Amino acid sequence: MSTAQELQTTINDLVQPDKGILAADESAPTIAKRFSAIGVQSTEDSRREYRSLIFSTPDLGDHISGVILFEETLAQLSLDNIPIPKLLETQGIVPGIKVDAGKGPLVNAPGDEITYGLDGLASRLERYKALGARFAKWRSVFHVSDTLPSHQAVEANAEVLARYAAECQELGIVPIVEPEVLIDGNHSIERTAEVSENVLFKVFGALHRHRVRFEWMVLKPSMVTPGKGAEKASPEQIATATLRVFRRTVPASVPGIMFLSGGQTPEESTANLNAINSIGPQPWALSFSYGRALQEPAQKAWAGERSNGEKAQAALKKRAHLNGLARSGRYSPALEQEN
Repeated sequence: MSTAQELQTTINDLVQPDKGILAADESAPTIAKRFSAIGVQSTEDSRREYRSLIFSTPDLGDHISGVILFEETLAQLSLDNIPIPKLLETQGIVPGIKVDAGKGPLVNAPGDEITYGLDGLASRLERYKALGARFAKWRSVFHVSDTLPSHQAVEANAEVLARYAAECQELGIVPIVEPEVLIDGNHSIERTAEVSENVLFKVFGALHRHRVRFEWMVLKPSMVTPGKGAEKASPEQIATATLRVFRRTVPASVPGIMFLSGGQTPEESTANLNAINSIGPQPWALSFSYGRALQEPAQKAWAGERSNGEKAQAALKKRAHLNGLARSGRYSPALEQEN
């Protein structure tokens, strides 16, 4: 299969009606925090048990098209000693991999950050592909205030995202490009929209310069919401603001926009996705790539006990199903009460 055929096949498998992506790529410190909240110690064995249980959820592939894995998980065996990528493939789910190496302060730009991981990326991508990964993800973050993000931060992170995406496509791996406009702060929805528009404009400019093919990538952006310290906006307000920004900045050739949940509750993220999909039609598929917003109920149900596996699976299946409905504007908050 040619590189072009590989990329198109993966896009076709990822961007499907009523389906989205499960982000299970938490770094060791992040998943330790999530496990601590349910009274579970984070060890390689506990992480393997939890992830093996949720990836084995019956019919998970009905509403999940892909799973983003952490490097540790990509090479692990399930509880039944099946390689995790193979386990996902048996569900009709595409295995993917987080490839950035975290973030840190951007020099001479107080308050801004830059994402690391370009050094040696090509060789790592080759290794991940051999283990079964067909798509990758890279996250850059943008802090919001009256003065942030700086022009320097927007330009630098856009360049890094574009270089990563170009490396992926060269090797037949679909890149998920994740420019996260952070929810931390008390900024208004109007300020978020201003920052989001600028960030996306610069990101797509950089992608174009690096000859990234838009039809073989997925965008994983933030919804346009107020900062979490500001007055809340309704799902309809969020949907209107988000689509206004995207229509101005995202090329129609991008096949899928898979939103991150970015600090929203499971219920909020589903309601907001539903509102976005209630306005249409749009040139792109508008779906989800949620981490905590999909997994939090499952983690609470599991609570570190293998005997709770079926409860954890049921909790994940419910959230995946509800978000699958929101993918086409068919979700209702009343469905939250159903088993």
